[in-house]
Amino acid sequence: MKVRFYLDENVPVAIAEQLIRRGIDAVTTRDLRAFGEDDVSHLKRATAMGRILCTHDSDYVELASSGHEHAGIVFGQQHKHTIGDWVLFLELIYPVYDADEMRNLVEYVRST
Repeated sequence: MKVRFYLDENVPVAIAEQLIRRGIDAVTTRDLRAFGEDDVSHLKRATAMGRILCTHDSDYVELASSGHEHAGIVFGQQHKHTIGDWVLFLELIYPVYDADEMRNLVEYVRST
């Protein structure tokens, strides 16, 4: 199964818009009307939806390392990674991983 993305509220909506234009399934917390929920709730929802959680929030990496199950996490640094970096990285991993391979895997956005 192809990977699908869940962008938390700290990741620019423009990233999801660019992915969708490229035919890649992505939703945002805005789409889901889930603003202000805690990290565990977002991680559980993304996992239940079978979506990779995309975030700038290092708390998710800590949750993953403490044993929380997840459908995958992509972490980027807000002050370092541009919208273009995010879109390019997610577009690159889209054909490489399937949903099963991303389960409980954390990937880190790389700059172009």
